[in-house]
Amino acid sequence: MEITGSIKRVREQVREWRKAGLTVGLVPTMGYLHEGHKSLIDKAVEQNDKVVVSVFVNPMQFGPTEDLESYPRDMDRDAALCEKAGASLIFHPEPEEMYDDNFSSFVDMNTLTGGLCGKTRPIHFRGVCTVVAKLFNIVTPDRAYFGQKDAQQLAVIRHMVNDLSFGIEIVGCPIIREEDGLAKSSRNTYLSEDERKAALVLSRSLKEGRKLVDAGEKDAAKVKKTITDIIEKEALAKIDYVEVVDWNTLEPVEKIDGPVLTAIAVYIGKTRLIDNFIVE
Repeated sequence: MEITGSIKRVREQVREWRKAGLTVGLVPTMGYLHEGHKSLIDKAVEQNDKVVVSVFVNPMQFGPTEDLESYPRDMDRDAALCEKAGASLIFHPEPEEMYDDNFSSFVDMNTLTGGLCGKTRPIHFRGVCTVVAKLFNIVTPDRAYFGQKDAQQLAVIRHMVNDLSFGIEIVGCPIIREEDGLAKSSRNTYLSEDERKAALVLSRSLKEGRKLVDAGEKDAAKVKKTITDIIEKEALAKIDYVEVVDWNTLEPVEKIDGPVLTAIAVYIGKTRLIDNFIVE
């Protein structure tokens, strides 16, 4: 497995693979990889001849008060996980390699990004779309892999790929959880012992919401209230949002009928965590 920070080198390697008739999968990450990321790499290895994993903490998607500098990083650990999973190449660029001094072009959209996480992180998805578009242009993969935990991101990337005719298959992969139900996240490392216990309120509240839906509840407001009431009983939790939205448009719904995403963002102490479930 090769590790490079060079766009030129990635393109050279991909050209060699293409000449040999090989398919290429891409797993974009910000590093500090865990079992959730590994599940994406595993799926990519299963479906492609060669797999590129990008490890890049993208400064463009962090707001001025967010955790860019403190975001966890461990390249040695990441490389070991990627190699064990069967990745062929890690692309680990410096910010200067992705964004030179004269950089001034962005990818943005005026749908899907205004609600949910976009409401409190207004620049976030412009940064996500721009960096993912660059990665697609650099790697030119056949398929790219994203986790359902970041459900809005998954929906946004699928929409961007369709709008801009990238010709790349976007593969969404299920949420990977700890044994006690907490969704795997690099930001879980921020949690103290007490906060880690409190964070279970996310998966616990969603489980109860899902039970209601599975039992036939169609009123989105009732599902939201059930989830909200459970979270508000946790002293260390502060709700950013609890929403039930159409899975295709991400617009709020009153009635659960068709593909629906129920998504939450909750601060546990100072750490913002997200989780969701999708009813197809």
